[in-house]
Amino acid sequence: MLRRRTSPAAAPVPALRANKPSALLLLGAALAGASSLLSFQPVGWWPLQFLSLAWLFYQVGMSPSVKRATLIGWAFGFGWTLAGVHWLYVFMTDFAHLPAVLAVVGLSLLCLYMGLWGAFTAGVATWLRRRWSLPVAAFLLLVLPVTWGVSEWLRGWVFTGFPWASSGYAHDLAPLAGYAPLIGVYGMGIVVGVSAGCFAMLTQRARWPAMGLMAVLLLGGAGLRTVEWTQDVGQPISVRLLQGNIAQDRKFDAEFLNSILTRYQGMITAAPADLIATPETAIPTFPQHLPEGYLAGLQRYATTSGSTLVIGMPLLDGPGKYGNSLVTLTPQPQATVYRYDKAHLVPFGEFIPPGFRWVTDMLDIPLNDATRGAALQAPFAVKDQLVLPNICYEDVFGEEIAYQLRNAPQPATLLLNVSNLSWYGQSVAIPQHLQISRMRTLETGRPMLRATNDGATAIIDRRGNLTHALPFYTDGVLAATVRGATGMTPFIRLGSGSFLLLGACMLLGAWFAGRRYLRKKA
Repeated sequence: MLRRRTSPAAAPVPALRANKPSALLLLGAALAGASSLLSFQPVGWWPLQFLSLAWLFYQVGMSPSVKRATLIGWAFGFGWTLAGVHWLYVFMTDFAHLPAVLAVVGLSLLCLYMGLWGAFTAGVATWLRRRWSLPVAAFLLLVLPVTWGVSEWLRGWVFTGFPWASSGYAHDLAPLAGYAPLIGVYGMGIVVGVSAGCFAMLTQRARWPAMGLMAVLLLGGAGLRTVEWTQDVGQPISVRLLQGNIAQDRKFDAEFLNSILTRYQGMITAAPADLIATPETAIPTFPQHLPEGYLAGLQRYATTSGSTLVIGMPLLDGPGKYGNSLVTLTPQPQATVYRYDKAHLVPFGEFIPPGFRWVTDMLDIPLNDATRGAALQAPFAVKDQLVLPNICYEDVFGEEIAYQLRNAPQPATLLLNVSNLSWYGQSVAIPQHLQISRMRTLETGRPMLRATNDGATAIIDRRGNLTHALPFYTDGVLAATVRGATGMTPFIRLGSGSFLLLGACMLLGAWFAGRRYLRKKA
C-alpha cells in the first residue's frame, strides 16, 4: 500500500482483501472512470482527468495483489468506455433497429472488453512493482503512466482498434497539447499519467517535488506550443465545405434519393471555389444508380467554374465489391478521376469480422461489408496545394495519417476529413470527433478541413486552432480561404516510435530505481 518510506508491496494484508475488492470499490472505480467524460468536449474540464486517473493510481498502489489491482483497473476501464461511447446506444436502437435490451447487452459487452485495457494498466504495473521491488515514486510516476499509455496504444490497433476517448484528446486546448507533435496522442497519454501520478503522490513525503514535476510538464507543454514545426506553403485556396443535414433515417430511403441529389446539386453549384467538398456518402448510392446525366452535369460545372469537386459516395467495383469512397471532378474534364477509398473500416458497421455475420444480420445497416482501401493513397492537387482525404472514423488513427505523410513521394499540405455522425444523434460524438481532428493537426502541423452531414463542419489551422465552423444540426455551407503547410513534425517522422522510446526509457529508469531501492534496504 502507499506509505511513506515503504515499498507498496511491503505490508501484509488479509488474503480476502488482497484478492477480492468490494462491490462498492468496483462501483467507485467505474464512476471514477466515467467521470473522465467531463474532461472531453463539450465540457472540457481537462484537469478532472488528472484527478480521475490519480484515484485509479492510488487504489492500484493500495492493492497488495495483482488480481485485486487488475479488477479495479477493469472496472475503471469499463466506466471510462461506457461514458465515452454511450452514444453507440443511439445508433443501435434508432438506426440499427436493435431492441433496447439487446442494445444494452451489446454496449455492455463492448465496454467489458474495453475494460480489459484498464485491467492491463493496473495488472501489469502491479506485477512489475512486485517483480522489481519498486519504490512508490517509481511506481506512480514511471510504471503506471507507461502501462496506461501502452494500454491506450494497444486498444488503438488490436482487432483493428478502437481508440476513441484516449486520454490525450482531452488536452487539445490544454498546455499538454504542446507534446503532440513530438510523441502523438498516445505519448500524451503517458504525460497525462505522469501528471496523475503527481496528484497521487500527495499522500507521500515527496509531494512537493511531485507538484514541481507537474508544473514542469505543464510549462514545458505550453512552451512547446510556440515551436513552429511546419511552415505555410503555396498560395491560399478558396474552399466551400457542405453540410447537408440529411436525416439519417431518410438517407438511404429510395423515395428520398431525388431530394438528396437535388439538395447537394444546388449546394455544389451555388458558388464556385477552388475546392468544394461534400460529406461522407453525401450521394448515398452507386454511380450506376444515379439519374442519367447527374454526374455529367456536375463535371460541366467543375469545368466552367474552375472548381474541384470532392464527392462522397460508394463506388461499385463488381458483384458484392464496393468501397466507401470519395471521387473528384476537376476543371479538366479529360483528367483521370481521383478516387480515395476508406482504408480503416468500422467493425460491424463497414466490414464483417470473420465469424460475426450473425451479428450484422441483426443490424439494419446499409453498405456494411465494404472493401478496404489501400493503406497508402496519394493526395490530390488543388492548384499548388496537395489534399489528403480521410473518411470519418479514419482520423482517429493518427499513426496511419502520419504514415501516409511520411511515405508519400509528395506529402500533403492539407488534410480533409469527410464524415457523417448522424448515426449517433445529438450526442457528444460530434464535439469529441472535432477534438480528434484538432489532435491530428497538432500531430502533423497540417490544417484540417472537415465536411460533415450535421457537424462539425469546420476548418482547423496547423496549430490546432478552430478558425471557422458551422453550427451543429443545421444545413449550410462553410466558405473560407485556407493555406497548406509543409514540413515534418517528429511524430510524422517516427510515428509511434517516439512514444515507444519514451515508454522504454521510463521503464528502464523504473528498473534502475528498483535496483537502487533494494541496495539501500540491504
